[in-house]
Amino acid sequence: MIRTTFALLLLTAAANAFAADDLKVLPDQLADGPPKQMLRRYLKAQTEAAFARRQAAYEQLKTPEDVAAYQAKIRALLLQQLGERPERTPLNPRVVGELKGAGYRAEKVIFESQPQHFVTAVIFLPTTKGPFPAVLVPAGHSQDGKVSNQRVCILLAMNGIAAMCYDPIGQGERIQIIDEKGKPLFKMTEEHTLLGSTSMLLGRGTASYRIWDGMRALDYLASRDDIDAKRLGVTGCSGGGTLSSYLMALDQRVLCAAPSCYITSFPRLLATIGPQDAEQNIHAQIALGIDHAEYLLLRAPRPTLILASTHDFFDIQGTWDTFRQAKRVYTRLGHPEAVSLIETDAKHGYPLLQREAMAHWMNRWLLEKDQPISEAQFTTPSEAAARCTPAGQVMLRPGARSVTDLNAELDDRLKPQREKIWQKENLPQALTKVRAIAGIRPLKELPQPAIRQGEAQQGVGYSIEKLVIEPEANLAIPALWLKPEKFSGKKYLYVSGVGKQSAIADEQILKLVRSGHLVLAIDVRGCGETGPAPEGLWGGDWNDIFVSYLLGRSLLGMRAEDILVAAQHLSESGEKSEVHLIGVGVCGPPALHAAAVERDLFAGLELRGSSVSWSDYVRHPERPGQLVNSVHGALRAYDLPDLLRSLPYPAIVRE
Repeated sequence: MIRTTFALLLLTAAANAFAADDLKVLPDQLADGPPKQMLRRYLKAQTEAAFARRQAAYEQLKTPEDVAAYQAKIRALLLQQLGERPERTPLNPRVVGELKGAGYRAEKVIFESQPQHFVTAVIFLPTTKGPFPAVLVPAGHSQDGKVSNQRVCILLAMNGIAAMCYDPIGQGERIQIIDEKGKPLFKMTEEHTLLGSTSMLLGRGTASYRIWDGMRALDYLASRDDIDAKRLGVTGCSGGGTLSSYLMALDQRVLCAAPSCYITSFPRLLATIGPQDAEQNIHAQIALGIDHAEYLLLRAPRPTLILASTHDFFDIQGTWDTFRQAKRVYTRLGHPEAVSLIETDAKHGYPLLQREAMAHWMNRWLLEKDQPISEAQFTTPSEAAARCTPAGQVMLRPGARSVTDLNAELDDRLKPQREKIWQKENLPQALTKVRAIAGIRPLKELPQPAIRQGEAQQGVGYSIEKLVIEPEANLAIPALWLKPEKFSGKKYLYVSGVGKQSAIADEQILKLVRSGHLVLAIDVRGCGETGPAPEGLWGGDWNDIFVSYLLGRSLLGMRAEDILVAAQHLSESGEKSEVHLIGVGVCGPPALHAAAVERDLFAGLELRGSSVSWSDYVRHPERPGQLVNSVHGALRAYDLPDLLRSLPYPAIVRE
């Protein structure tokens, strides 16, 4: 990948020939806002249309039969988007230690949610005789994982309910990307999304792994003689609220639920803090009409308590909107008392009043004891005391398998399937699959773009003319024509993640122009003038990437369409001819897709500093800049080398 420092050098060199404003095509303000927010506005219009469709569908839920049909439909869609479930293999649970406290005892446990994929947990038990109801407590986004939930668990155990907290993937003792000494190589939320971006390529998400861990944790609880498998609950805060919401919606063994500081609504989430970590975004869920309310509606009329904080960054207005929708459906089912909301005057977290309300709720529905609960003073075990592994990380255990290992194994299983698809005689069908998965329409089906010519400037041995290509309403592709004094050669389309200006600083490009070739340099949506620099771990704007994902669209596919529209205009300008395409950095994969699906439009392809293997990335999620080009489920049908081999000419690939 081209690094930001290199990009800055290029732009600095460009400035030596032209002032920065000389190369700017778009005004500071478009009709609907600044250019750098253009893609966000475009996506916002699509999310609002999806929200309207979802609201219309919700309003049709008038009878219990309507609700049952809706539940079956949404549950099937959710499971489809999460991908196939693993096999329910032996848990091989081992109690590796015990703890004792005033009014409770605890066992430290390691089990395998998949073979050699270890989960570390602590189960807190009442000191009385069981079997007990049990509540699963997924951890929120805290580096210490399960340790952050011990107060919730102890409160429940002291009131007659067993509770188990466990480390999620990427937290506590389950960091997945570590050095040889067990030190994390990334921040917690960074690892979450790095693993998410590789899982997406396989048609999964880290949500798929986390939900399965939670379901297997429920399996473990249900397997114990001292637990009543018919009285299970779930609660968790923040990221644990996310997992609680998933589990309460999808696992019907969860009788009682109380997600904390997570439930809001997608309209309010996108209007405030935006989408969150990879595991909190399920592919196409906004397009499919799956809002936060659906997590509650899927379990109606089983008891559900929403725990919320007034000053949370998860918007409280969205929380109340979602609660009202759930309350209406629960009422129509004859159980309005089974869904409720507690709002505390607090910030994000699991404060005392929420914990007490949750314990009251669990006692009411799991023990049939409807009385207030007050949390007594007690101390919680230290991180060291709650540790389940000698070295503090499961990935240091012999034979341990990480999410990366599991993804690589799936990729290996998918490889023969990909090879079969790409047999020579199946090339047209294979390319049809590429279009469908990446979301690239045939060129003939794309809207006819509007073209606006701009001013011209003179360089040394060439001229620059400004151009705006409008592929759709409210989208603008700023471009620079680099024209030789006399055109006598080929046509080149140049697309770079750091922006079209870098073409002016590229001596190879200037040499082409001065030799009589015509070059059109463009900013695809979200790049150059219309987006941030493609720096950091993600290769683009986090918000735009995940909103696209929630809409079921790939940013790669949208950018490939921009390239096709620009290439067609270049091809038809003057004497019609084929186009030679140059893709740089994060714009390399979209360029490769464009060249592969419209073979007759291009005569050559050069990739510079670009990723050329998704399969390789699955095995090395630490490589930066890949999220922006992760296409959900692509590796079920093709990899980037398949596209390179499909070209009717040899592509040039440069580091």
